[in-house]
Amino acid sequence: MLILASSSPRRRELLTQAGIAFIVEPADIDESHRPGESPATFTQRLAREKAEAIFAHHPEATVLGADTIVVCDEEILGKPADAQDAARMLRLLSGREHQVITGVAIITPQGTRTQADTTTVTMRKISEEEIQSYIATGEPMDKAGAYAIQGAAAPFITSIEGDYTNVVGLPVKLVQQMLAKI
Repeated sequence: MLILASSSPRRRELLTQAGIAFIVEPADIDESHRPGESPATFTQRLAREKAEAIFAHHPEATVLGADTIVVCDEEILGKPADAQDAARMLRLLSGREHQVITGVAIITPQGTRTQADTTTVTMRKISEEEIQSYIATGEPMDKAGAYAIQGAAAPFITSIEGDYTNVVGLPVKLVQQMLAKI
């Protein structure tokens, strides 16, 4: 049985849609970025630390950890601290291209595998009124980069290059490939 070290409803939905059986046991770790750490290394470290925290209690299990960030102008955008931070992030992304990076870690009794997937997303120019209306929905508050591509922000996106499920929060194809190698 696979244990998902996350309480993310998006990740649960994606795994369910992919037909992957799992149970959920969220991990609570420090998600601070370390100086000099690249975005891909950062997401892989967090994914690994989440999986390790759960694996410590279930050493016979297969544990999946993941972490998603948005990167624009070399700035890492995690979940917004508040509505003002969400507005700042959306203004930064408006009319621009950015990267969504998800680190994935799978830990089994035989070892640990980590990888990262990157998808390039382009957002159209969005008005201040659209930003405020979107923030009022509450949707951006628990999303990396303050938007959900599968939600009310979908009309803001003009193109993606890469895996759509990565932008939603879990690169399903990569997870399937990693699980197949176990």
